[in-house]
Amino acid sequence: MSEIDPGDTAWVLTSAALVLFMTPGLAFFYGGMVRAKHVLAMLMQNFFAMGIVTVLWVAFGYSLAFGAAGNGGLIGNLDFIGLKDMAGAVSGTVPAMAFSAFQLTFAVITPALITGAIADRLRWPAWVGFITLWSILVYLPVAHWVFAGGWLADRGALDFAGGTVVHVNAGAGALALIFLLGKRRGWPNVAMPPHSLPLTLLGTGILWFGWFGFNAGSALAANGVAAQAFMNTFVAAAAAMLGWLVVERAKSGHATTLGAASGAVAGLVAVTPCAGFVNAMGAVTIGFLAGAICFLAIGLKFRFGYDDALDVIAVHLVGGALGSVLLGLFADAGVNDAGKDGLFLGGGWSLLGEQVLAVVAVFAFSFVVSLGIGLVLKALLPKGIRVSEEDEERGLDVTQHSETGYSLEYVS
Repeated sequence: MSEIDPGDTAWVLTSAALVLFMTPGLAFFYGGMVRAKHVLAMLMQNFFAMGIVTVLWVAFGYSLAFGAAGNGGLIGNLDFIGLKDMAGAVSGTVPAMAFSAFQLTFAVITPALITGAIADRLRWPAWVGFITLWSILVYLPVAHWVFAGGWLADRGALDFAGGTVVHVNAGAGALALIFLLGKRRGWPNVAMPPHSLPLTLLGTGILWFGWFGFNAGSALAANGVAAQAFMNTFVAAAAAMLGWLVVERAKSGHATTLGAASGAVAGLVAVTPCAGFVNAMGAVTIGFLAGAICFLAIGLKFRFGYDDALDVIAVHLVGGALGSVLLGLFADAGVNDAGKDGLFLGGGWSLLGEQVLAVVAVFAFSFVVSLGIGLVLKALLPKGIRVSEEDEERGLDVTQHSETGYSLEYVS
């Protein structure tokens, strides 16, 4: 049994706290972009993820995701149900309980990403049912396939911190729900601008801060790989912000604060699978490309007519897929002994092929199962999964939670 390293343990525990902080950051990021009458509903959907997913993880989620598999690498077993027999166990150089807590924060934020795509129109009971079933039926198997030595990892696919497990996975689920819910009332003819860009910028800052734990923490040690992942996270977000703004300015004549925020997040998404496997210039290139391409991907929703309210498809699905595939080009085995060389560093086509397969497999699985979950809930819930036109017009804050985000009183 490996010995526990105090420094590694402290870093993993700190990283777990940083990643958990990302979920409130995501709530603010999305919350600022919706209209004022929907802001609390958005915050609530994200905060609820910290409650329901945590309980599921302790009960059986961790075991199904990271328990040993004897079924072709599709799902884990129930050896760790209720986190039993984990006291004193070691994962690498950290306590297994620390590793479980770190991975729990990934399981929390992944379904929360979906909320931006379906903003303004999902009923609260439908979200409760969807996030519960999706976490069990979609997230746990995919996490096992990639993070726990499942069939994709066994084939040689790389994903340092969740390009496929988190971003492609959530993006595919979001796309399925978008098709089931339909468009917001009035979209795209009625303007629906963000109600608080300062709130969105605050959320961006929290996400960027927490992402250092997300990516550098995935080294699971306080070592050189963690340092490289930390720097790569930093520079990819910066380069992506620039890439987004350059294209935005060229196409619209303006460089916007929303563009700066979205560009930074696009870079963070794209570098997630790559963070511990590429060098710094590779991260700069990946980030810049992500910023430019994710901005252009926003146009897809107008071309094809799907209402992705806060551009989850363009940023997370496209960004996650892009980063995962570009890893097949830019991977540098000199950065990490557990990695490989990509095509541009003489590694041939093999890794690129495995990365494409991983993206396609995760997208297809998540989309199909998410669609199935949504259809079942639509059939079983007495009022379906979408709010009525009247409730949408009044706002989800009042109709779903009997609260308002802002209470302004004027004294004459």
